[in-house]
This record gives sequence, C-alpha cells and structure tokens, in this order.
Amino acid sequence: MPVTNAGRDFICDSLNGTAGTAFGAGTYIGVGASSTAFAASQTDLLTTPTRKLVDGAPTQPASNTMRWVATFATGDANIAWNEWGIFNASSAGTMLSRKVESLGTKTSAQTWQFTVDLTLTVPAT
Repeated sequence: MPVTNAGRDFICDSLNGTAGTAFGAGTYIGVGASSTAFAASQTDLLTTPTRKLVDGAPTQPASNTMRWVATFATGDANIAWNEWGIFNASSAGTMLSRKVESLGTKTSAQTWQFTVDLTLTVPAT
C-alpha cells in the first residue's frame, strides 16, 4: 500500500518525537469513489469520501503489521468503493496512505466491515 508524503513525514516525526495524533484507537478508515491513480502528494480521498472511526485500538497480527477495522453501517458510504485510506482524524489530519482498487458498490441494505493491514518491511541490503 503506497504511503503518502504526509504519511512519510508523520513516520519521521514519530521517530524524533514531534508527530501529531497517533494512528491508534482514534484512527479513521476512509472510502471514496475515485479511480484516479495514487499520487504521493494527495492529502485526502478524491471523490465522495466517508471516514469511519475504527472499532477500537489497532492490533498487531504480526510483529511488523498493524491492523485496523471499521464498520460502515447501512447509512454509510453507499457508493462504489474505488479508493480507501487511513487517517488520524475525522476530517483534515494526516492521510497515512491511499489505495485505489475497486471493492464493489455498497448499498443501504448492507453493513460492511473494512479491515486494513499495514505491513512495514525493510529491504535487504
């Protein structure tokens, strides 16, 4: 999953202790309808974005992986889900990453649970 410039800067700020709001229990998963390609300079989802607070604190299913889960109820984000991202605020804030992929069209008759796993790897030298 590509990391945005703002996400990269947040990670660096976290290492030196000057980062803002962490990506913990207050994290939001956002979905939108745009199929515009990812660009590292993007700071929000591009078309009809909806953000939902995650269902509790993130978990670590592996030593280098963070997992967030959010539930989108029948009244939330009833659109074609073509983009998604991870945010540290309900509006504005930092978009850590954005992914463009078609996930289907959610309708008001459905509740969808969205799980995001972010795995960080270090390339071999």
